[in-house]
Amino acid sequence: MLKRWLGLVAAGAILLLAAVSSASGEVAVPPLKAHVTDLTATLSGPQIQDLESRLAGFERGKGSQIAVLMLPSTQPETIEAYSIRLAEAWKIGRARAEDGVILVVAKNDRKLRFEVGTGLEGAIPDVIAKRIVSDVIAPHFGTGDFYGGIAAGTDAVMKLIEGEGLPAPPSGVFIKGVHHAIDFQTIFLLFVVLVLTDAIFRRLFGRVIGAGISGGIVGAIVWVAAGALAFAVIGGLIGFVIALVNGLGNRRRLVGRRLVRRRRRFRRRWIQRRRRRIQRRRCLRQLVRR
Repeated sequence: MLKRWLGLVAAGAILLLAAVSSASGEVAVPPLKAHVTDLTATLSGPQIQDLESRLAGFERGKGSQIAVLMLPSTQPETIEAYSIRLAEAWKIGRARAEDGVILVVAKNDRKLRFEVGTGLEGAIPDVIAKRIVSDVIAPHFGTGDFYGGIAAGTDAVMKLIEGEGLPAPPSGVFIKGVHHAIDFQTIFLLFVVLVLTDAIFRRLFGRVIGAGISGGIVGAIVWVAAGALAFAVIGGLIGFVIALVNGLGNRRRLVGRRLVRRRRRFRRRWIQRRRRRIQRRRCLRQLVRR
């Protein structure tokens, strides 16, 4: 009897959660894969690539991040509530500087909004952001030129950010518009791990297998640090080659040391033989004189 009641309670709770979720019907936040995300298929491929190259180049030079999201609607949420939820999920901008900007375009709702990070509120206050929307972007959207409106709006934001004092852009690489930081501490850690693992695994498994294991460990560290599989593969190959060459160098050193030792032994024996000969000659001379 108790099991039946527990089953009914669990089923009721599941139905209640499903009803609440369906009633809320919030628009899902898409994953951040690039600077420009178009869920309405309004922008063409070349237009997206042009905007992407502009925003990525600006991030490389200035450090601030600008992203664009174009979606059909934010209903039942307001665009303000959705943009806040989007900013919390995407976390655009550097953590300390908080210098990210997101342009949200709800095409069917005919609404758009800039979500500005706290680090840029001095350069882009709400009044200026609304003026960019009404005076720069809206005229292009009114004629159906969505690409021109987004390009003009992001250009205006870039000009405002360039006049604001911000930290230097971080070191690292950009993969598909997403920044992956690689600092000197990571490089130093890779070097230390490569040296230690190569020395250990070379003795246990041999030169080639040991170099392969060391390269695999280096690739795994690069994957964790940079978050990119391509760079992990490249790092693993570089680690393998370095470990292999280091093994060859150590082998040559060992061969060279053995040759030096053999030469020293041969010279010692030659000197000892020569001394013995000299002593024998001296003994013979003394006997002849007697």
